[in-house]
Amino acid sequence: MENTTEYYAHETALVDAGCTIGKGTKIWHFSHIMPKCTLGENCNIGQNVVISPDVVLGNNVKVQNNVSIYTGVTCANDVFLGPSMVFTNVINPRSAVNRKNEYLKTHVGEGASIGANATIVCGHDIGAFAFIGAGAVVTKNVPAYTLWVGNPARQVGYMSEYGHRLNFDESNSATCPESNETYVLINGVVHKK
Repeated sequence: MENTTEYYAHETALVDAGCTIGKGTKIWHFSHIMPKCTLGENCNIGQNVVISPDVVLGNNVKVQNNVSIYTGVTCANDVFLGPSMVFTNVINPRSAVNRKNEYLKTHVGEGASIGANATIVCGHDIGAFAFIGAGAVVTKNVPAYTLWVGNPARQVGYMSEYGHRLNFDESNSATCPESNETYVLINGVVHKK
């Protein structure tokens, strides 16, 4: 429970010794920040969030209420983690079998968004600016700028950096309606012009 000029933690939050928290980060009600994790600058950690040891969050990461971020997860800058979304860290958990040495890593790329109640099965990375729809269950790697929905999640389109669906024309070009940035699709891979 700490209120400093560097970061803010609500009085009900538990911030363990040995974690690193960047300037301007806010930690809200009933959240637990465990030792040896790193939170970047200007992050927002919602209510009832658990951040486990060795987790790394970049700058400006938004973690909504009721999210547990387990050991093995790293998030780049500007990631959005929706309410009650889930990361796993063991592929075959059993209560009676200790598998702490079998944690699989998951990396969420810059600017990616994961919707409410989505599940990311461990060992699968989410590419930069990808968008995972609410309730999706991700069971494979997700390329940058792609849109995934369903259970199991499947790719249904492409997204701009501003979070708009990209509609490619016959020349494989698309423009974001908000930023007016142009994207091209080359061999199934999105590139920003």
